[in-house]
Amino acid sequence: MKFKKLVLFTAAVAVSVAAAFGAACSGTDKGEVQQLNYSESTERISNPDQGFYRPVYVKVTEGGVAYNKNIVTAETQLYHLRIDISAFSKAVNGIADKPVTQAALDGLGGVLSFLRENDKNAVVRFAYDPGYGGGKDKEPSLQMILKHIGQACGVLNEYGDVITAIETGLIGPWGEMHSSALANPESISKIADNFLMQTESIPVLLRTPKMIYDYLGITIDDIAGYKIADTEKAYRLGLYNDGYLGSESDLGTYTDREKEIEFLSGQTGHLPFGGEVVVPESKLHDIGVCIPEMCKIHLSYLNAEWNDKVIAKWKNSYYTEACGADKAYYGKTAFEYIENRMGYRFVLKKSVFALSDKLEISLTLANVGFGNMNKTKRAMLIFTDENGAVKYERDAGIFAGGPGFGCATETNFADGSYTVYLRLYGGEADGAKRYCVKFANGGLWNETLKANKIGELEIGN
Repeated sequence: MKFKKLVLFTAAVAVSVAAAFGAACSGTDKGEVQQLNYSESTERISNPDQGFYRPVYVKVTEGGVAYNKNIVTAETQLYHLRIDISAFSKAVNGIADKPVTQAALDGLGGVLSFLRENDKNAVVRFAYDPGYGGGKDKEPSLQMILKHIGQACGVLNEYGDVITAIETGLIGPWGEMHSSALANPESISKIADNFLMQTESIPVLLRTPKMIYDYLGITIDDIAGYKIADTEKAYRLGLYNDGYLGSESDLGTYTDREKEIEFLSGQTGHLPFGGEVVVPESKLHDIGVCIPEMCKIHLSYLNAEWNDKVIAKWKNSYYTEACGADKAYYGKTAFEYIENRMGYRFVLKKSVFALSDKLEISLTLANVGFGNMNKTKRAMLIFTDENGAVKYERDAGIFAGGPGFGCATETNFADGSYTVYLRLYGGEADGAKRYCVKFANGGLWNETLKANKIGELEIGN
């Protein structure tokens, strides 16, 4: 059996493709360029582990957990679990510091399982602040905090596909790691170390850069050129910023903003970074000011509800030539632009099919997002017939989020015409592929298959 020809996609967008690549449908010595839409769409895409999140308050008691499932909707991919474990602290229950009960741990697992079933992700933060109401000095002893971390991590490790990051929290009002007596370098470093030791691959985020320096045993004077090797535990140690863009120091987050962002960019290149924007009178969140830093710091996620005045400001200001060169976004709101750029956003720029004894596929991709894809994905090729029915599926290795992807597959298929799709997914649960990645090209996504179209071919004698 051999290939008779390659049938190339002939959508109306072919003219722009031809302009971009010289001649649509033209063959090369390495294969045929597939005739697809290689332009970025400005469509909103809810890809895994990024974007504007919705907060979910989770009340934990000895008997289990309570939370509002109705907050989880089709419109939002990422959720911020604000997990209140104050019931296990003597400072709140008035009786004793207590280990977390099995019923409470099972309840936590139930929350994460519910998110997995709905193909959603979560940033997780624990706190002893009752009701997340702003109370300080509500923590149990440090020894009991470390025990609670070990108990929680036993659950969190089962849901690494669900969890985008752990914000260390635990100390102070709202778990923002200030004000309480335990908000000191020794306690915070022990908390961070225990999360790192007892989780397998989940990012662990601290509240300020100084907390990272304290953990590393350095100071701000040492950070110029400082790199953390990927073999070190601290490679997974990053930052969450709940004072984001609120002042030159982000309300005390930074001592030297420019210098520290340069250091942090080495970590946020492979870890999530996000938080909450604050203080509506700040000029730092003007659309013409914030974009370069968002790119530098690899912004991944923000609270969709806070600060509401800043969010409203972004929805009522616009991306223009003064902001940058993304012409497709001229006239779009600042909110739309930031939403589309948070985290990763892959645009297929070229798809080449080459013929030998196998079908060899080479894709060129551009990541136009502020951030990167921090979890590898499994790759699968899907071949559908002229009626859209799946005829063949082939494992295609892994995709780590780089600028290209290549694979080869046997072609011992029945004669016929096929559309070829690439599914990039995080795993399988309950018989369904979860956490699939959608390219930001118009017309390529197949919602039923959860896969991106990458070409067409015909097999014959």
